[in-house]
Amino acid sequence: RRSGISRMMENKVFVSFTFYSTILILKMYVVAIITGQVRLRKKAFANPEDALRNGGLQYCREDPDVERCRRAHQNDMENIFPFLFLGAIYSLLHPTPAVARFHFFIFCMGRIVHTIAYLLQLKAPTRSVAYGVAQLTCFSMALQILLATTPYW
Repeated sequence: RRSGISRMMENKVFVSFTFYSTILILKMYVVAIITGQVRLRKKAFANPEDALRNGGLQYCREDPDVERCRRAHQNDMENIFPFLFLGAIYSLLHPTPAVARFHFFIFCMGRIVHTIAYLLQLKAPTRSVAYGVAQLTCFSMALQILLATTPYW
């Protein structure tokens, strides 16, 4: 008997979803690390104990560069977490592997470009276009999920 993991890994769509989801989670960790590094470099700490450890209470303050990093991370959470749900359910619908891979790839690239545009302050509309393109794939998956589940509602 094969394990449940072996059977799941035979599902090409699920494997693709797992691959791109893992890249996105790692990207979120990188943004969190960048945020911490910018905090240290700019001496802008959110908590008094961190400020005290790094020079004094005067460093318990906000900084525009730290806030930009935090907004990029917040935007990731607002968009990647729904993708994780939608992509997992979409994978269960047995879509064509190439079409599913296209959805996952476009979302992943859109989020990577969005983060780069956010952190490097690239000119508009780079960030907005990256956001919109990524969201189109989520909307597509959500619509397909709704169409597949409506008869059972």
